[in-house]
Amino acid sequence: MEKLWSLEDFDVENKRPSPEAQRRWRSAVGAVVKNPRRRFRFIADFAKRDAADKKRKSIQEKIRVALYVQKAALQFIDAGGRIEYKLSEEAREAGFGIHPDELASIVHSHDIRALKIHGGVDGIARKVSVSVNEGVGERDLPIRQNIFGVNRYAEKQARTFLMFVWEALQDLTLIILMVCAAVSIGVGIATEGWPKGMYDGSGILLSIILVVMVTAISDYKQSLQFKKLDEEKKKIFVHVTRDGKRQKISIYNLVIGDIVHLSIGDQVPADGIFISGYSLLIDESSLSGESEPVNVDEEKPFLLSGTKVQDGSAKMLVTAVGMRTEWGKLMETLSEGGEDETPLQVKLNGVATIIGKIGLGFAVLTFLILTGRFLVEKALHHQFTVWSSTDGLALLNYFAIAVTIIVVAVPEGLPLAVTLSLAFAMNKLMTERALVRHLAACETMGSASCICTDKTGTLTTNHMVVTKIWLCEKSIEIKGKESEDMLKSELSEEVLSLLLQVIFQNTGSEVVNVDGKITIYGSPTETAILEFGLLLGADFDEQRRNISILKIEPFNSVRKKMSLLVARPNGRKRAFCKGASEIILRMCNKFVDPNGEPLDLSDQHVSNITDVINSFASEALRTLCLAFKDMDDSSDERTIPEEGYTLVAVVGIKDPVRPGVKDAVKTCLAAGVTVRMVTGDNINTAKAIAKECGILTPDGVAIDGQEFRNLSAEQMRDIIPRIQVVARSLPLDKHTLVTNLRNMFGEIVAVTGDGTNDAPALQEADIGLAMGIAGTEVAKENADVIIMDDNFATIVNVARWGRSVYINIQKFVQFQLTVNVVALVLNFFSACISGSAPLTAVQLLWVNMIMDTLGALALATEPPNDELLKRPPVPKGASFITKAMWRNIIGQSIYQLAVLAVLNFTGKQLLGLNGSDATMVLNTLIFNAFVFCQVFNEINSRDIEKINIFRGMFSSWVFLGVIFCTVAFQAVIIEFLGTFASTVPLNWQLWLLSVLIGFVSMPVAVVLKCIPVEIKTKHHDGYEELPSGPDLA
Repeated sequence: MEKLWSLEDFDVENKRPSPEAQRRWRSAVGAVVKNPRRRFRFIADFAKRDAADKKRKSIQEKIRVALYVQKAALQFIDAGGRIEYKLSEEAREAGFGIHPDELASIVHSHDIRALKIHGGVDGIARKVSVSVNEGVGERDLPIRQNIFGVNRYAEKQARTFLMFVWEALQDLTLIILMVCAAVSIGVGIATEGWPKGMYDGSGILLSIILVVMVTAISDYKQSLQFKKLDEEKKKIFVHVTRDGKRQKISIYNLVIGDIVHLSIGDQVPADGIFISGYSLLIDESSLSGESEPVNVDEEKPFLLSGTKVQDGSAKMLVTAVGMRTEWGKLMETLSEGGEDETPLQVKLNGVATIIGKIGLGFAVLTFLILTGRFLVEKALHHQFTVWSSTDGLALLNYFAIAVTIIVVAVPEGLPLAVTLSLAFAMNKLMTERALVRHLAACETMGSASCICTDKTGTLTTNHMVVTKIWLCEKSIEIKGKESEDMLKSELSEEVLSLLLQVIFQNTGSEVVNVDGKITIYGSPTETAILEFGLLLGADFDEQRRNISILKIEPFNSVRKKMSLLVARPNGRKRAFCKGASEIILRMCNKFVDPNGEPLDLSDQHVSNITDVINSFASEALRTLCLAFKDMDDSSDERTIPEEGYTLVAVVGIKDPVRPGVKDAVKTCLAAGVTVRMVTGDNINTAKAIAKECGILTPDGVAIDGQEFRNLSAEQMRDIIPRIQVVARSLPLDKHTLVTNLRNMFGEIVAVTGDGTNDAPALQEADIGLAMGIAGTEVAKENADVIIMDDNFATIVNVARWGRSVYINIQKFVQFQLTVNVVALVLNFFSACISGSAPLTAVQLLWVNMIMDTLGALALATEPPNDELLKRPPVPKGASFITKAMWRNIIGQSIYQLAVLAVLNFTGKQLLGLNGSDATMVLNTLIFNAFVFCQVFNEINSRDIEKINIFRGMFSSWVFLGVIFCTVAFQAVIIEFLGTFASTVPLNWQLWLLSVLIGFVSMPVAVVLKCIPVEIKTKHHDGYEELPSGPDLA
């Protein structure tokens, strides 16, 4: 049995599976597939992928040549003369002075000479009729979109409903049955006349139409769900200046002439020209394939759509959008080839293959036995040489039954049920603020044994407020507006002036005042500090009016500081620095006294300030130091110093823990999921927050990033299981932690990330979770799930749905295998013993629909319950079809086969059936009882272990709807469609008997669930101990 059910060939990684493993399982499936087009719709198409890769490499090579061989290209163009572009009359009338294609070609060919001919960025701005300060006017948008195009890429046309109908008709067994039906109708009409001769064949055709329509509707609805999810994935927002105001818009609304603001982690949303900025470093690997980042400045001003901002910030002028960009042409190829299959889809393809082979064997045997008996009977009656059309119809009917057994036996719906369940879960998660980018992630999250989470914005609200400040050797508590007068009275003008300078001049954010309403565009930390500065009555524009910014080094998670160099009105230069308190403190050798004068920073002062930082941190405050340095004339024009600063202030920023986080962490721990906090904050702040959230326990370890990096492999093996907090971490620390958890301890790791440098950890983890609000586009692109509200509780919800998908598929597999076993064995042994099959082709097609499409709808879309998170996660390598499932399948099959066999062989005597229609009545009763056994077994399958299978059933409208439709249509088939389905109406006693036979499967299930199947105290699917006593219910 173990060898028969071995699924070794059907084992793939949940993330980036190897092509070898993907090809291995496809090969193992072989020819046991009824409808390859439908069954393999949601798996990678290697042929299309290869074609798309070739096209992608061709485009990348073209771009690489434009980027790196541009000089030779330009010399060639000069020798041959430049292309003449003729501007349309419409563009001329609208005030534009350059052709869209010419504008696009300047940037994607990096033609600096052509840019200079047009007057540089200012000349281009004039020709596209825009001011680099004011931006595009809202009323100009339609004309710009009309002339220069929209920022959308060519996409594959969505498939229509009729295409899904056609796909469902590609099922080989259905095609054979259609041929059988057509022959049956032809022969039937010739022998029995019209209309009686066409009933059998018409019944098969009507059943096929019903199966095809239900299948197509289910598949079409799935495709609409995936389309909706794809549209959500593509939503990217950028900051632009329009009508002189900074605002946030969708990249799809970008037009030529828009002034776009770029910062670290952004994706460049269109082709454009650099206007102004600092330290802009662009990763062009997505376009050119070159891994080395490129510096972009006034000398090299070209920015290409789809590239990523690795460092720095800038403003750019949009020059080409949509399909006029190389990224647009590249995007066409990205959707080709489909998404990688999920491990569960592959496993169930394996199960379907094994069952299909068994079913194929049974179908061939059934046909051979029926045909053999028929020929023996003819020989015994000395009619072997006498053949009639009736004999031909009988043989055709045997063949149709054998083919229909294959229809039922090859559970094509198993792998597709995974897709249905995942589509349902992903759609629900989207309404619950989690966007699943990759199918496998939703499934894998159910097995996650560890979550490495950021602190800021995930465990906390990310709404930061300055609540304490240290300056002039004293700590002051900030209590909103009432603190303004107190601070102004306590601080000298010189100190206040310096404080406002380090706040407003050293910032990458903007303060915008629109009709008296102040909006701050920047990170939550920057926003908190600027709000504090505004609280002191300062004016943002006034503070920055008389300075000239020479250089900016923006904050990132490696530097943990932001530095800025300015030229002051007196011609002198001043450097500002702010960031992680202990890092900035080490860079200082002076501090500001109450008179605003710099004093030497002694060891005692450093010790006192360190105590202040620790006292702030122990109150769960985020601490930052603000400092400046006046430069002498001999210093390098563009170098920002790394030492010799004067400390102005230490600020303590409160970022409250999100409501519900403590409960969510508690839920994780109860579910056997370890939560580890990895943060860039001070270790005392990290410990305080971790304790408040319930992450840091008395026996847990909180470690500093520097200390963690210096551990040996042996030390890591010893300490990692106990680590609960990593503070002052670098992105590399997160990557190291994730790698070791996976490789050393075999954990299934989910990791959160929001910055550009988190991309390696997000890729390395089993499930990468990017933040939707605080996350950069780079982080989102490398993630498997985007947490739209940045909330830790949402991550727990994803885990709940992941577990729900796994258990729902197990329920469906148990239900389907029971139907398989009973239908196969019943028809096979009936054929062997009596020479006829009690279930006809039409009836088997209906049963196939109950167990396939309708069964998947009922069981694979059940919503999760809280019990799922009171069990440990499913371990790696756990058997999918468990002993408890086998117990239920075998037990129910024995009961159903026993009852149906008794009816089949002694039913007439037991029920006193006689008359010409006794056989038809008995076969109808067997069919009806068989269907009701499946209806009640579908209800039994709602829980594999627990006796109470009604919990939550009446709130699951999909489940109730499927059960109601199944029973209602069964009644219609029996009472009204007898001529097509080979049934006769039943009296109320036989209806009651059918329902009673089905109902008895419920107490049978109760008895079965009391039979222990695990020696170890482990739940059937690796979740929990087998319940006993009162817990059983």
